Amino acid sequence: MSMEEEYVKLIFGLKLRQIRTDKGLSLFQLGKISGLSKSYLNEIEKGKKYPKTDKIILLAESLEVSYEDLVSLKLDKNLAPISGILQSKLLKEIPFELFGIEERDLIEIISNAPSKVNAFISTMIEIGNNYNLTRESFFLAALRSYQEANDNYFPEIEAAAKNFMKAYLIDEKDEINEDWMLEILKEEFGYQIIFEDFSSELQTLRSIYKPKNKELYINNSADLNQIRFILAKELGYNYLKLEERLLTFSWAKFESFDQLLNNFYASYFAGAILLPEENLVRDMNRMFDINRFNPEIFENVMRKYTESPETIYQRMTNLFAKHFKINDLFFLRLSYKVGTDSYKLTKELHLNQHQSPHANESDEHYCRRWVSVRVLQDFEKVKDEKSHLLDAQISVYPFQNQNEYFVISSATVDPFNSDLLRSVTLGVKLEAAQKKIKFLKDPKIPVKKVAVTCENCGMENCSERAAHPKRYLKKLQNQQLNEAIDAFIGSN
Repeated sequence: MSMEEEYVKLIFGLKLRQIRTDKGLSLFQLGKISGLSKSYLNEIEKGKKYPKTDKIILLAESLEVSYEDLVSLKLDKNLAPISGILQSKLLKEIPFELFGIEERDLIEIISNAPSKVNAFISTMIEIGNNYNLTRESFFLAALRSYQEANDNYFPEIEAAAKNFMKAYLIDEKDEINEDWMLEILKEEFGYQIIFEDFSSELQTLRSIYKPKNKELYINNSADLNQIRFILAKELGYNYLKLEERLLTFSWAKFESFDQLLNNFYASYFAGAILLPEENLVRDMNRMFDINRFNPEIFENVMRKYTESPETIYQRMTNLFAKHFKINDLFFLRLSYKVGTDSYKLTKELHLNQHQSPHANESDEHYCRRWVSVRVLQDFEKVKDEKSHLLDAQISVYPFQNQNEYFVISSATVDPFNSDLLRSVTLGVKLEAAQKKIKFLKDPKIPVKKVAVTCENCGMENCSERAAHPKRYLKKLQNQQLNEAIDAFIGSN
């Protein structure tokens, strides 16, 4: 049975229950009036059964309402949000199966407590409106949650990448080069690959795919690392047989969650063939087995695989939990416009979900004590001399349970916009990582107290502060008021 039919059954059941309770009738009483059994009526109200026409007529007569009113999908204002959500395209696109949830389970929850569910839905809609929650941001959040639920490690894609390398006689010890990827795409998958200058309107894109004739257009302004990733990702789409897909890199829009999910799968595959699992794990072990932190070792490993820090930092997030038992970590990408004081968090991933910092929906100022910010400030001074700057620190969050993280960050010019700089950051919780990473005990690694935003920070005399701590002071004021109330009530 289609979900549309399930929704019709549920809405009919909600409406029947609403009319019955409005008239002050119990299921037993309605059963006596209509001649239908209490258990049958209960099944209808839970959305499990939809009565035939003769029984609907009988119910309409018993409840003294018209047949048309009873079968109408329109609910009154108290339950209208449920009807809208159930019939919306958004609900049908939510990837329940990724989280082990059956849509039938959702319908059962709604039918058991419609008023509470309606209040919850209304609250979520209001929060979404207040924070400008879009369909796009909702799906991106769902994808991040899926990654987090799997520790961002997907063994079936790792296996597919290894099988691909074997099938095309590529030794994992060797670097897969762009000429070989071009040949596979052309000869095996029938691609036409065209390098050309994109128009000014398309200049921020590095590639566009036309599915009708399998034409892949690559912008002449794309650098070698971008080209390698584009080709590896196209191999992922084809080798994994992913039909629903995005057509541009970087992506500009998507029509469904499947397109977004398949884009992630293809990107993961690309990372797995460009930075093979066994090779990178071996190099990570070598880095982590040294007692002193040496930024040059990190930079040498990066250059071995790619000139893009983002690619290697993200690939490491795939491998930490599986191979090093470190799943308390975060990845951030921060964007900065040269000559301004504007920093924007454009990408984030948190394993175990509770790591700081998280993106902040409101218009606040991210803590300037982050290494992610400092490395951008330092890189702005030397960007004409260097293509990449790396820095690290131990970040202590005194206002978030004293959590401590080793955080490493790399700054580069944004590959899609020369007016922007970007930093990519990898953070691991110190307590969880010290057993695996020897250099974390190096006393020369600087330690900094940090917060999430200036507005939420209670640090005194902070020279890097960019905004007044208004939210922290408000929270402190409320706390003091509550303590005063408790003291007054408890006094003799």
